[in-house]
Amino acid sequence: MSLKIGRVIGVEIRIHYTWLLIFMLVSFSLAEGFMPAEYPNHSTLVYWVTGITAAILLFASVLIHELFHSYVAIKRGIPVPRITLFLFGGVSQIEEEPRDPTAEFRISVVGPLSSFALGGIFGLLWFIFNALNFPVVIIAPIYYGFIINFLLGLFNLLPAFPLDGGRILRARLWSRKKDVIAATQLATKVSSFFAYGLMLLGFISIVTGSLFNGLWLLFVGWFLRNGAEATLQQTTINQTLTGLNVKDIMTPEVITIDPNITVIDAVRDYFYRYKHGGYPVVGDGQLKGIITSHDIQNLPKERWGSTYVWDVMTPAERLITISPDDPATEALSKMSKHDLGRILVIENGKLIGIVTRSDVMRAIRRRVDLKVEQV
Repeated sequence: MSLKIGRVIGVEIRIHYTWLLIFMLVSFSLAEGFMPAEYPNHSTLVYWVTGITAAILLFASVLIHELFHSYVAIKRGIPVPRITLFLFGGVSQIEEEPRDPTAEFRISVVGPLSSFALGGIFGLLWFIFNALNFPVVIIAPIYYGFIINFLLGLFNLLPAFPLDGGRILRARLWSRKKDVIAATQLATKVSSFFAYGLMLLGFISIVTGSLFNGLWLLFVGWFLRNGAEATLQQTTINQTLTGLNVKDIMTPEVITIDPNITVIDAVRDYFYRYKHGGYPVVGDGQLKGIITSHDIQNLPKERWGSTYVWDVMTPAERLITISPDDPATEALSKMSKHDLGRILVIENGKLIGIVTRSDVMRAIRRRVDLKVEQV
């Protein structure tokens, strides 16, 4: 659940609802803690103005950090549809894995470098403005921007997924081992070490009385552990499917439903009989749409006998489809992006097959079981 706020270099910028929570917490922490400690003897209003301004600078810095990732990825021919700011900062939703370790390294390292550069700019401005006796409402947020950008750069250099440091580590291992899966597995082990280390520190902090810091360390450790496992899983899937096209994994014998039968007939003759979760709707040799169990669940049961398939199906013009010659990873990407359980395979305007999540997982298991070498 996120809100679009604009577009930069062709990349959509969105704010997740959790960002509002962390923005308020950061503003409160700065206004009630950091600013009074660094700049005493000022009014509450000054502290809250500087705190909110500094929080805005923090998230602007995170956005710039992610934009540099996106810019380099786009220059390397990798699409980046959006950047989302959320609880733990920001993430560039890069659609494809880098194709080689050099690309991985360049896309990853530019983030921390941009943070250090921003920190240097803020530091220079703070030095100049401080010497010219600018008011606290200007100096204090700039000073915070100086500190936080260097901390942001250093934190992202930790060798743990999904941080930049974890990807930099994988790029170096990938370059040495010439095997991205082996490199990811080793980098994931290192990531887990750091994640559990942070969680242990968090537990110790809670026991010794620092509840907020302890909970934060636990959350960050949990985030790193889950991020590392998700990265390993995604890399394994993508690499396992390398070299396969949609036509290699699709089910060509597609069971279709006539649009003119009633829903109760569709349930009895198709959903109960074949146990699939959805069926293409074809009439007069043309694809009309698709009907799924979800479509039927939204219809009151007493209307099943008087409602036809074409009344509840998703029409063809609204369907997400794919070509048989597209990479198999593209089918998985589309299903994940649009939260689909199946996707129709269309060639020259005709339905020639269907790909389900089960088809994708079956292809992955078959290749893993047979230890098929990837190209």
